[in-house]
Amino acid sequence: MQLNSFDEWSPLREVVVGSAENYVSHERELSFDLFFHDNIAHDNSPRSEWYYPRLSSRQDGGEDPGGTRVLIKKRYVEELNEDIEEIVATLRSLSVKVLRPLDVAAETGDVRTPAWSASVVPPLNVRDNTLILGDEIIETPPMIRSRYFETQLLKPVFQHYFRQGARWTVMPRPVMTDASFDLSYVRSSTVGGPTEPIGDPRHSRFDMGLEMMFDGAQCLRLGRDLVVNISTANHALAVDWLERHLEGRFRIHRVHGISDSHIDSMVLALRPGTLLVRSEQVAAQLPEPLRRWDLIVPPRPESDNFPRYGDDDLVLTSPFIDLNVLSVSPDTVLVNEACPELMRTLEKHGFTVVPVRHRHRRLFGGGFHCFTLDTVRDGGLEDYLG
Repeated sequence: MQLNSFDEWSPLREVVVGSAENYVSHERELSFDLFFHDNIAHDNSPRSEWYYPRLSSRQDGGEDPGGTRVLIKKRYVEELNEDIEEIVATLRSLSVKVLRPLDVAAETGDVRTPAWSASVVPPLNVRDNTLILGDEIIETPPMIRSRYFETQLLKPVFQHYFRQGARWTVMPRPVMTDASFDLSYVRSSTVGGPTEPIGDPRHSRFDMGLEMMFDGAQCLRLGRDLVVNISTANHALAVDWLERHLEGRFRIHRVHGISDSHIDSMVLALRPGTLLVRSEQVAAQLPEPLRRWDLIVPPRPESDNFPRYGDDDLVLTSPFIDLNVLSVSPDTVLVNEACPELMRTLEKHGFTVVPVRHRHRRLFGGGFHCFTLDTVRDGGLEDYLG
């Protein structure tokens, strides 16, 4: 089929599901800590300060702003791979065609540019570095150094749709030295807790000043309209680019600071007129036409919904990660089987819930919406906001 995806709920025909093969570690360096700041500093703040390793340079005296690698236990990766295969099987049972990225090769340890190096991560959260708008693939400027070349592993998928007639665009790539990052958000929102202060940027001869950095998961797609979350000058620069690129085709609605980055564990559109939102306070920050939609506010997550982890396991997401559901149609939603309260809430609102196992979503930074990139849905360029 040809690439066609304008919204989050129309009947799903084709989707990319991410890969976790050869997931070995996370790297605590500046871009990583900035990206996960809210979750580490606030949502997981009861943990011990020593649970989060201090930043350190891999190359003393050098320019490379390397960090501290935090190994991931092999058992968690094996169980994650089992759960991903269950997601794939469930989607296929619902008559959805599933495409997969290339796996990271076991021998690939680092990604490297002239300005820095970082440990590589596999293409698991494929929603992040790609934005699908109708018949166009847009590769977005990465926010985490470890993921700089991630879309290279999606090239066979992109090439397939390009041959079918899709447009294919790459947004400008950031140099990503320390000076590239807007630190105002983390400095203004830090209230103590288990993260070290973010210091002054380390100078590099490659410094460009603030650059655009932005993930596709910061966008809520509503046919002709995009609701886009902005928390930093990096995001704002990228949205400036998107507005110029999409002028005349899409309307962009900026919202500010709904989260530090991604919008899809704060609010998701399940069908025209219905939103799943973390709280009424989040809904109040949305554009006025969306505030008239029906709101589903799920119950607070239960502690029993999550595995217990040790002090050496790096928890990356908030307890609200299971709000990150995937709609297969306007009345069918994939939900983590560990969340009976959320499932019952959605069923009360007329949805058919498909429970799927996903154990370690808090260790790997994503739910079902994050792990997938919908490439073909039935919907078109509709006007849902009037």
